[in-house]
Amino acid sequence: MPFGQFVIGPPGAGKTTYCAAMKQFLEGIGRKVAIVNLDPANDVMPYEPSVDLSTLVTLSDVMDNLKLGPNGGLLYCMEYLEKNTDWLQRQLKEHTKDKYVLFDCPGQVELYTHHSSLKKVAGFLQKWNFRLTAVHLVDSHYCSDPSKFISVLLTSLSTMLQMEMPHVNILSKMDLLEQFGKLAFNLDYYTEVLDLNYLVEYLNKDPFTKKFCKLNQTLVDVIQDYSLVSFQP
Repeated sequence: MPFGQFVIGPPGAGKTTYCAAMKQFLEGIGRKVAIVNLDPANDVMPYEPSVDLSTLVTLSDVMDNLKLGPNGGLLYCMEYLEKNTDWLQRQLKEHTKDKYVLFDCPGQVELYTHHSSLKKVAGFLQKWNFRLTAVHLVDSHYCSDPSKFISVLLTSLSTMLQMEMPHVNILSKMDLLEQFGKLAFNLDYYTEVLDLNYLVEYLNKDPFTKKFCKLNQTLVDVIQDYSLVSFQP
């Protein structure tokens, strides 16, 4: 019964860097690790993948042959993977046996919020007795902008509901956070997602965001009603 992580999140959040560092850490404590690259656009990796989706399909080939843009091409690649899960199953059996598996997923938000292909791929993995946790990376600098932080909360909540997996949200690049200015509240406020009404009050101090007071309050109410989202720094 293989265990592992399904590493997801928006572009630039640090998923590939996280997988490389996690592999180094796990091997340092004596665990056997395999990384599966599920990003058909990821051609510069700081690790050697045990399974690489680009041997089945690449984003550049799809864009050239089907005349699709990068977003449409990536959706096509995930749909192609969904229809060729037998290839993935064979590769996993051959290259990940008795190993802890890290799945390095592509960085397109739609894939985790409402598109179904990656969710179905994760479902197949669970049917094959993989025990996975979704690790959702979000760039920590969004904490420095309250309006963007509300957007991140909504994206994280939508991803949790869509993927239907054990789930950990992570604020990445914490070492760079101070470069984006002082936070409006203590870090615990953002990681524990405490009373978001304070965030709305803070936004109301700005004449521009105050115009959207009712919208912000409604979005915050949705997030707090579910009471699911929290972060690990």
